[in-house]
Amino acid sequence: MNRKEFEIWTRNHIRLMDGATGSNLMKAGMPRGVCTESWVLSHPNALLSLQRAYQAAGSDMVYAPTFCANRIALASSSLEGELCRMNRELVALSKQAVGSGILVAGDMTTTGKPADPENSEGYQALFDTYREQAQALIDGGADLLGVETMMGVNECIAAIEAIRSLGDIAVICTLSVQSDGKCYFDGTVFEAAEVLQALGVDAIGVNCSTGPDQLKSVVRALHEMTDLPIVAKPNAGMPKILETGEAVYSMQADTFAAHMGQLVEAGASLIGGCCGTTPEHIRQLRKRCEHL
Repeated sequence: MNRKEFEIWTRNHIRLMDGATGSNLMKAGMPRGVCTESWVLSHPNALLSLQRAYQAAGSDMVYAPTFCANRIALASSSLEGELCRMNRELVALSKQAVGSGILVAGDMTTTGKPADPENSEGYQALFDTYREQAQALIDGGADLLGVETMMGVNECIAAIEAIRSLGDIAVICTLSVQSDGKCYFDGTVFEAAEVLQALGVDAIGVNCSTGPDQLKSVVRALHEMTDLPIVAKPNAGMPKILETGEAVYSMQADTFAAHMGQLVEAGASLIGGCCGTTPEHIRQLRKRCEHL
């Protein structure tokens, strides 16, 4: 999907994304601490079942499970040499799950380290990391690219510039922010929106970080400052961390949908869920959107 096709797809529409992947895969048996991408390829039915459930719930788009399938992250499992194969196979698995009825986005994320714009060598390494994964996702047939859970403006710049160097495939960018829009590394989501629009991003917004009840002012401010589609993909509320280290998200699907309805009224038009959300959250969100 190129940029023009994406603009047509989003124009005057509320589009539903999927919900959480990782937390649901753990419910399906994925152990903590493993390489998610490798585990999915060894247990494909877990992903097929989850993404088909999202499709049935009303998602117009799902993310391929390629969240950390970049060279830096895969190196921790000595799998960096498998990067191209893994990205291609994971995109193909998502396409197998949902068929041709909905879009499959190649998923990319933060490398976990702040980007220093004064360090040209470090920036080039980050640019190359994102470009390599983006090329693998495009080669694998991803319909568009989703750069999500980004922690700062500078790493977003590297990711979007890397993707744009490969052509005009549509790209969504969402940052993980505090309730005032401040990023965890550098800058704010508002600064990101201004810079990234100039660099060629096709939708901007927030994901993860907080629940939908804390993001209304952020979404409204983004909507007022840009004509781009605004993305809202928050967690199912703030987590409670158990003694085992497990994060438990308690916001029920109907409550989540009600708060998400307020985000739509504030200007969000690409909506879904992040950590703790399930196909039922998306199903309730679809029902809510029917009345907006």
